[in-house]
Amino acid sequence: MATHHLFLLPTIFFHLLLLFSLTLPFPSQASNAKWQILQKSIGIVAMHMQLLNNDRIIIFDRTDFGSSNLTLPNGNCRHDNSEIVVKTDCTAHSIEYDVASNTFRALFVQTDVWCSSGGAVADGTLIQTGGYNDGDRKIRSFAPCETGQDCEWQETDHALAVRRWYSTNHYLPDGRQIIIGGRRQFNYEFHPKRKTEENNKPYVLPFLLQTDDKGAENNLYPFVVLNVDGNLFIFANNRAILFDYQNDAVVRTYPEIPGGDPRCYPSTGSAVLLPLKNLEAATVEAEVLVCGGARRGAFQLVHKGVFSKAMDSCARIKITDPNATWVVETMPMGRVMGDMVMLPNGDVLIINGAQSGTAGWGNAENPALQPIIYRTNSSGGSRFVLQPASDIPRMYHSTAVLVRDGRVIVGGSNPHEKYVFSNVSYPTELSLEAFSPYYLDSEFEAVRPIIEEPCSYVKLMYGEKLKMSIKVNGRLVPELLSVTMLAPPFNTHSFSMSQRLLVLSMGEVKVRGNSSCEFEVTAPGSAVLAPPTFYMLFAVHGDIPSEGIWIKMQ
Repeated sequence: MATHHLFLLPTIFFHLLLLFSLTLPFPSQASNAKWQILQKSIGIVAMHMQLLNNDRIIIFDRTDFGSSNLTLPNGNCRHDNSEIVVKTDCTAHSIEYDVASNTFRALFVQTDVWCSSGGAVADGTLIQTGGYNDGDRKIRSFAPCETGQDCEWQETDHALAVRRWYSTNHYLPDGRQIIIGGRRQFNYEFHPKRKTEENNKPYVLPFLLQTDDKGAENNLYPFVVLNVDGNLFIFANNRAILFDYQNDAVVRTYPEIPGGDPRCYPSTGSAVLLPLKNLEAATVEAEVLVCGGARRGAFQLVHKGVFSKAMDSCARIKITDPNATWVVETMPMGRVMGDMVMLPNGDVLIINGAQSGTAGWGNAENPALQPIIYRTNSSGGSRFVLQPASDIPRMYHSTAVLVRDGRVIVGGSNPHEKYVFSNVSYPTELSLEAFSPYYLDSEFEAVRPIIEEPCSYVKLMYGEKLKMSIKVNGRLVPELLSVTMLAPPFNTHSFSMSQRLLVLSMGEVKVRGNSSCEFEVTAPGSAVLAPPTFYMLFAVHGDIPSEGIWIKMQ
């Protein structure tokens, strides 16, 4: 063998070893994850969460169940004669949580946001819609503000065409939100409305009526995903359609999910759009994953004292395939009310929920304390990896969101009509904790990428090239590098609205020594692939992500 070939053997061996260790399942994924209590009490139940582009999370619950455990500042009180429990309420039902400082402050939400919906728009503002009672036709906004400023909720009366309770929002390529369904609402509308929509009437969507289980419904909080062709994949109960919202037309009907059991509220499974790749290809593929839920009839059985086992199946479908079919896999455990959180490396964290029963007040038992990581790119049969258990049940009205440092912030659990802390199996939970996936363990410090350039927030045009510089503390393997961007979703009731992760196309990697490199990535080519808003950008070395930076697509 030639001398230079012998010289290359140690390097080749190292690359193969690192490639093996970083891209295949290994024990650290199950043992190196950690839980940490951030706040023993934030004073409210974390029923809804949205991460904003200033690294703060807006959290809120409901106003119609009495006082919370957090007093509003400056003597503020909410006066509402329509409330049954407390007509004058001087406590907060919303907070702004600062991720970096692990602190929070009370916010004044003026109307009832119970079981509402929302999402962040182009300028980073959280647009929040609907709720219950005096809040069911409200639109509220919360704009991120600079450090030291005290932003507050702004509310608009009668901004929605109809009552929206348990509806789903999705952010659209044109910068609007579509608001779909809700209790006894078999229709949809937009915000903001175009001039032709000023009569403020919703558009009828017969699919929602067709999927309504009388008495149990099972089509509330439908799973909605923006497909790469600009149409919407809408899943309700056990069925799905591809919907052209611009022309008010159903483009295609997908096969019923295998088994035929419902997956939407109150049967409450979860769903996610899997990572979008090869963005410069002529045809970009899109896949949706639906996991867990309660079997048909479980909602009625709970009221007879029978808690049915939650479903342990995940079904995956390539929605861009003309002959799309569902492929079913089995999770390590059944789970209802689980949240599916996209991780920076493209894997999916399945967290929270219970192993029996359905969504609703006291309707579930046997908490699912162990999260699961679903390894998107692994082969069937080897995708699920169990994670360390939390000590805190996260049942009905629990939430989870990814933050820029790679942790997942988890809160909530209130399976009662009011705050109840004793003499019940699962007390109201006011704590906030962080789940740190295995990739944050110190074991991976040497291979964890650090983004050197850009060093802070950047704005990107569609199709624009972005120069990046990456380093690691140990040895860099260029072949294992990728770059992802993730839109922070609005999370409530086990579904993360507008959650979207894209794998960017990379140019030639120029290596500098053993531990750093530079290259260019190409921004997504259209607003259909990446609607205009703020995203977290991550470098990923094998399975190990960097801390993210904020970018704005425009």
